[in-house]
Amino acid sequence: MTRVALAFSGGLDTTVCVPLLEEEWGYDEVVGVTVDVGQPEDEFAEAAETAEALDLEHYVVDAKAEFAEQCLDSVRANATYQGYPLGTALARPVIAEAILDVAKEQDCDAVAHGCTGKGNDQLRFEAVWRASDLEVIAPVRELGLTREWEIEYAAEKELPVEGGNEGVWSIDTNLWSRSIEGGDLEQPGHVPGEEIYDWTRAPSGDTEEIELTFENGYPTAVDGEEMEPIALIEHLNEVAGKYGVGRTDMMEDRMLGLKVRENYEHPAATTLLNAHETLESLVLTKEERDFKKLVDNEWSQKGYEGLVDAPLMAALEGFIDETQTRVSGTVTIRFEGGQARPVGRDSKYAVYDESFASFNTEDVGDITQADATGVAKYHGFQERLAAKVLAKAKEEE
Repeated sequence: MTRVALAFSGGLDTTVCVPLLEEEWGYDEVVGVTVDVGQPEDEFAEAAETAEALDLEHYVVDAKAEFAEQCLDSVRANATYQGYPLGTALARPVIAEAILDVAKEQDCDAVAHGCTGKGNDQLRFEAVWRASDLEVIAPVRELGLTREWEIEYAAEKELPVEGGNEGVWSIDTNLWSRSIEGGDLEQPGHVPGEEIYDWTRAPSGDTEEIELTFENGYPTAVDGEEMEPIALIEHLNEVAGKYGVGRTDMMEDRMLGLKVRENYEHPAATTLLNAHETLESLVLTKEERDFKKLVDNEWSQKGYEGLVDAPLMAALEGFIDETQTRVSGTVTIRFEGGQARPVGRDSKYAVYDESFASFNTEDVGDITQADATGVAKYHGFQERLAAKVLAKAKEEE
């Protein structure tokens, strides 16, 4: 008996995949796997109801802790892609690994997903799965299915979907971010209304300040209260979201070259990234900060691609781990006008001395202000010389 494990959400795409895997690929049994990375409860209810209606063997895997750890690792790497915090991208490898584990436990011969051939998720899932010996199947992509065809097929087969109508937008939610796309949002010039948002309120004149504590680059407490990663992220999503923090509306370049319009909400991610980078600015030297930007950018790119287990990532994280040994302290964040603005920072590792930087002190330790005269004379010398040479050459033409 042949079996295939399917990444299962209970939506239109994955629902039509169930009979297709049996009819077109000849599998005797399809095993549905839903992985919890912080989705709303109603999504699990939908998946369970649909699985029951399909008489589908269904497993739910709780991977919130693993995903939360991945999110906080991304904070240490200041991970963003084209200006927004990575969210969906970080979740996909966690989901893929959980599905693969179930597939192996249930003696499956293959794994499958309902992604199209246009998006990023197919690549992120398969980067994990193709390291195994199992067959990888993508029915929607391999059969070139359209949403209209799926709706007709679901009606013909009397599949348990509401006529294929999953709402105006395509929404993906996890612990770290909420993405909204599709419908009118596909038009770059369309101005979305407040109805697309769920985690954030429209920015107002209200303000609030909180204090975040970091240890070795990881956030550990809010206003002095220690919190586990999941609780900390959920708390900040709620608090920061009240002030409109963490909205992104952008044109995103996907891995396959397509440019798409994306809207995101990520209150906790924005808050933590702003706070972490502020603390780094206090404790790291300029050379460390400059070089770490290169490291962070590479980490973010690999994270976006779903290649979190790449050998390069291990090397990058070696550098990040070393720098983070001093990224401990507190940051005060003020929420106002849709921003999470750092307004204070403190650390015993601060590369800072008030007496050196103050305008009210004459010298910097045993270095006098007059000592800077020679430096000032040399500063820009080569540029001034080059300008004179060029000016003389033009005169001689």
